[in-house]
Amino acid sequence: MLQKKTKAAAAALLLALPLAVSACGQSGGTSGGGGSAGNSAGNSAGTNATGSTDTNASGSATIALLLPETATSARYETQDRPDFEQTVQQLAPNIKVIYNNAQGNATTQQQQAEAAITNGAKVLVLDPVDSKAAATIVNEAQQAGVKVISYDRLITGANVDYYVSFDNEKVGQLQGQYIADHTPKGGTVVMIDGAQTDNNALLFAKGAHDVLDPLFANGTLKKGYETYTPDWLPANGQREMEQALTQLNNKVDGVLVANDGLAGAVIQALRAQGLAGKVPVTGQDATDAGLHNILQGLQSMTVYKAVKQEAEAAAKLAVALAQGQQPDASLINGKVNNGTKDVPSVLLTPVVVTKDNIQDTVIKDGYTTMDKINAAKS
Repeated sequence: MLQKKTKAAAAALLLALPLAVSACGQSGGTSGGGGSAGNSAGNSAGTNATGSTDTNASGSATIALLLPETATSARYETQDRPDFEQTVQQLAPNIKVIYNNAQGNATTQQQQAEAAITNGAKVLVLDPVDSKAAATIVNEAQQAGVKVISYDRLITGANVDYYVSFDNEKVGQLQGQYIADHTPKGGTVVMIDGAQTDNNALLFAKGAHDVLDPLFANGTLKKGYETYTPDWLPANGQREMEQALTQLNNKVDGVLVANDGLAGAVIQALRAQGLAGKVPVTGQDATDAGLHNILQGLQSMTVYKAVKQEAEAAAKLAVALAQGQQPDASLINGKVNNGTKDVPSVLLTPVVVTKDNIQDTVIKDGYTTMDKINAAKS
């Protein structure tokens, strides 16, 4: 599904991304709809009649940033939003940013998108709650002459203009390879996948199966249990892991878990059976809680995605489109088919983080700090 990226294209992308921009209002591990401000000094923000937050209220053009939730990942408020808003302000101070978070409700997100279009947005940067349902938003935007950038999660079945994310099949491959390398021969693997309504979760699972299915087929490993997790909710993930342990009589040798929030829930289920820290557990997002669990020996790895680069790339595309310009071609390094078209894409590279390289990855990049990791709840 994803086209291989050339080294030249990757280098061009890195050159296109701006130098480090300090993100305002970032506080690791906190979330809450609309609670984190990403405005640089001298710019005002206010709440309009639709309940959205406007940055640079006197702007000459408008971009809407529509994010999906805060319940399962703090990154949207603490990183994506401030990094995106700050980059837009840096590139084009006169552009207004309308911000909304749908809090996991696809209907709410559609209403927010419609309100943004009504309020003059020329570009929607949309991270969909439901990848399929969001096609309706894209269709309505097109009818209004509004461009749509599918952000982080791919919108399927619609004529999306651009897609900005990570190589999400690669994420699953990294998780799958870790399980393959750290589960004893003949061992039983449990797979706790993400929400089936999120196209990224389908890609993570596909990447993991690319690695593990041949091992399941030849008997090197055994798949004991697999399920998708509704809404990515940790409570659902813990219940699923408890069911897997019951079904398998606690005979579990490795757990491939789609993200850190679910990994924390899986660890709780393992702890209740005296198995926490005794079997490899994967994760994703490099959350402070996930990294804390890694340092405690309860989680084995996570997949780090440099959200700052993702938000900055989306901001560059959005500003160009809002100004009626063609985005810099050097930003685009691939295409992803969403069932309707091959969408021009910015695809960034995920990185495995373990106890051995936390300092050289997330700490070195300024993504988080050891103080935040040590203070995080496991």
